[in-house]
This record gives sequence, structure tokens and C-alpha cells, in this order.
Amino acid sequence: MQPHPNVQAVQAALDGAGARDSAGAPSLVRLLPEAVHTAAAAAAALGVDVGAIANSLVFEADGEPLLVLTSGAHRVDTAELAARLGVTRLRRATPEFVREHTGQVIGGVAPVGHPRPLRTLVDTTLQEYAEIWAAGGVPQAVFPSTYPDLLRITAGTPAEVA
Repeated sequence: MQPHPNVQAVQAALDGAGARDSAGAPSLVRLLPEAVHTAAAAAAALGVDVGAIANSLVFEADGEPLLVLTSGAHRVDTAELAARLGVTRLRRATPEFVREHTGQVIGGVAPVGHPRPLRTLVDTTLQEYAEIWAAGGVPQAVFPSTYPDLLRITAGTPAEVA
């Protein structure tokens, strides 16, 4: 069976960027037996700490998409983040806005594989983990990465987001 087009796009982006896991092997999208819509569910399915899950959260920042990759161990402080970024309005994006800008659905949004690059912030808390896991384009797909590699493949900016 052919993988979902979103999974194919994410794997192509990972391959194109030369993405690696914590062992230095190519980062491969893995399909889990069931969908994991939360960091806690993903952590349980993978047998890792919830903080090692990189949640891909899309926000609308003054009308523009902003992807925040945050540790599953905490929540984004939108008021503080908006102040740091100098935006007047920062809010969680609607499912339609997310799909428009990522081509993916909430619960499966990957850090890569979007129609166009998104401004991306990467939670500095994630650097505490040797290996981190991110969504792979659909709710049952994940892939391993490292903090430095996640910054590199997303052209992301390290940020305190909680």
C-alpha cells in the first residue's frame, strides 16, 4: 500500500535535507498502529518521555502562519510569545488555516513537507533530549530527529515559548 501523500512529502523533505536521527542514520517516517493526536499518546506509543515529543502548533500571527515546535511537556504562552515577536495578535490557527498553509491536518502536522516554508520557532526545551519525535504528516506518522537537526531542516529559530 502506498503511503499517504503527506507522509511522502514529509519523507521527501527529510531526504532532501539529509535529516538524521540521534544515531546518525537517515530520519525515516514511521507509521504507528493507531493515530496519536496528542503528545501524551505519541509518547506512550513510542515509549519516550512526553517532553521528547515536538508538537507542531500553527498560529496566526497578525494574519501570517507561524509554526511553533514545542515540547509536549508544556504549553505555549501566547501572550509572552506575541510580545517577544512584536506581533499584535497571536492565536491558534483554525483547522482551515492550518490545512491551507501546511497541507496537513491538526494532529499530524509535521515540521516539514509544507507547500511553502513557514516561519518556524523551535522550543529550546527540546534540546534536553538526545532524540525527539515529530509528526510525519498524518496523525499516525512520526519521525525521529535531534534538536540541532530540527533547527537545520526547518530553518527554525530557537525560542523560549512556554
